[in-house]
Amino acid sequence: MTTAPPISLAAHARAVLVLGLPLIGSHLAQMALHVTDTVMLGWYSVSALAAGVLGASSFFVIFILGSGFAQAVMPMVASALGRGDEAQVRRDTRMGLWLSIGFSVLCYPLFWGSGPILLAARQPPEVAALAQDFLRIAGLGMLPALLVMVLKSYLAALGRTQVVLWATLAAVGVNIAVNWALIFGNWGAPELGVRGAAMASVAAQVLTLAVLAPYAALLPALRRYRLFQRFWRPDPAALRQVFRLGLPIGLTGLAESGLFQASALMMGWIGTRELAAHGIALEVCALAFMVHLGLSNAATVRTGRLEGAGDARGLRDGARVAIALSAGFGLLVVALFLTATRPLIAAFLDAANPDSAGIIAIGTTLLALGAMFQMADATQVMALGLLRGIRDTRVPLVLAAVSYWLIGIPASYALAFPLGFGASGLWFGLVIGLTCAATLLMLRFWHRAPRGPDPAA
Repeated sequence: MTTAPPISLAAHARAVLVLGLPLIGSHLAQMALHVTDTVMLGWYSVSALAAGVLGASSFFVIFILGSGFAQAVMPMVASALGRGDEAQVRRDTRMGLWLSIGFSVLCYPLFWGSGPILLAARQPPEVAALAQDFLRIAGLGMLPALLVMVLKSYLAALGRTQVVLWATLAAVGVNIAVNWALIFGNWGAPELGVRGAAMASVAAQVLTLAVLAPYAALLPALRRYRLFQRFWRPDPAALRQVFRLGLPIGLTGLAESGLFQASALMMGWIGTRELAAHGIALEVCALAFMVHLGLSNAATVRTGRLEGAGDARGLRDGARVAIALSAGFGLLVVALFLTATRPLIAAFLDAANPDSAGIIAIGTTLLALGAMFQMADATQVMALGLLRGIRDTRVPLVLAAVSYWLIGIPASYALAFPLGFGASGLWFGLVIGLTCAATLLMLRFWHRAPRGPDPAA
């Protein structure tokens, strides 16, 4: 029997970048939706900025939990393609869409009643009320946002990432225009503040769905998968498979995002300026994280296909290349954060606002600390992507939960309050939690990565 020659490291790098660069661009564009909200609300008022940060982070926590089903579609479709099973591609994607629809309906009451929840979390009443206004509208965008995530996973596994990038870029333009009109009352529109920002986000999500769904259904090269044909028919076996893989993914994301959400809540106990600075610094860190996330997604697809094809050597070589690419970018980000900290924070604020100087001073310190967890953050998300490629999600959930909730959050609280380090101590706790997760998850992958059969042996 003839065997295929081993894939070169250069070929692995090209494959990761071909898949990953459009995904990085789409993640950055998606992040730009939130960044533009933050910037424009910062121009509007400090209270609106704090409420927008709190509302958006609360939405994101719920979104991350629900997106586990969408993220499960990516390795499942990639593995099915590696085996040449086109019917399973359709089955897994459809049930990912079903689960996303159900989750969106079930979670909306949390958004509607978010005000009392935020007050119980000791948030200032004015900020909690504005955040509830934001969430009651933004929550309507959960359905299109999750459906978009499923379609992105499906298209990424098929190598169709360019359309995802262009659709997301178009959504950014819509978001900016609607923000300008509805936050400030420009162009004859009503001045709605945080509610206007929420409406802009929903409009952007609906637009993205309106582009990706017809593309996935009608593109001639993809018609053979018949994605939406008899969409209403249940598929219990595929539904269970997507649920079993996706729930741990969602809970893992919840554990990580919960770490940052808990830090936002605790920062709110310190003060409104500190919360605003925290939100801005996290936005900057998240922009860099989108690059690592795109490379991680590409690694998931590559690992899933190689696992489905039984190429153990290719899988492990590809993992090394993906890790190296992510680490190289992480070092560049560390240098940027340490040399351009103040301008990065100041870009989010109106210099004429009297509170801006204090927010910049706090944010500068936090972003310098953010440089400390760049490598850990890059490593943990890459490890998660690789583990999902080999469909290992349950133990990584436990490792992440321990790192973030039993180590990271207690460390943040202890350093910020009993030990008196305030906002800086809170962020150093994030460094500790992310470092633990990175170490444990990467060890898990190399322990679980298949070593045979090797087609080149």
